[in-house]
Amino acid sequence: MRLTSFTDYGLRMLMRMASAPDRAFSTADLASEFGLSRNHLAKIMQRLSQAGLVETRRGGGGGAALARPASEIRLGSVVRLLEEGQPLVECMSADGGACTLDGHCRLKARLRSAERAFFVDMDQSTLADIALDSAPVT
Repeated sequence: MRLTSFTDYGLRMLMRMASAPDRAFSTADLASEFGLSRNHLAKIMQRLSQAGLVETRRGGGGGAALARPASEIRLGSVVRLLEEGQPLVECMSADGGACTLDGHCRLKARLRSAERAFFVDMDQSTLADIALDSAPVT
């Protein structure tokens, strides 16, 4: 299974925020730290905020911080949120894709089983389990 860069950076941002839960992170600082455009980071931040994982505040002293303790944020939930609309393979998309083997293929069932196993494993861990031990100096 390969995760999108959207999910990869979303997890990194959450890990960084979990390393300093009392700090608000500006989008400029996070974008610089990860070598990511502020525009791309803002899209990820918006998705995390809409899901109630991150709180954002404008103005002086503003920025983004975790909306709840890292120990309450399951990794499987984060990955599901950030990978929403990204099927593992084309034939698993909502419209079934353009598979010529549909109806004869046994691979899709195996892939669904593997995907379920992946999420069962991810649901066993929280953001606190993977939070950075020491925060990079910014």
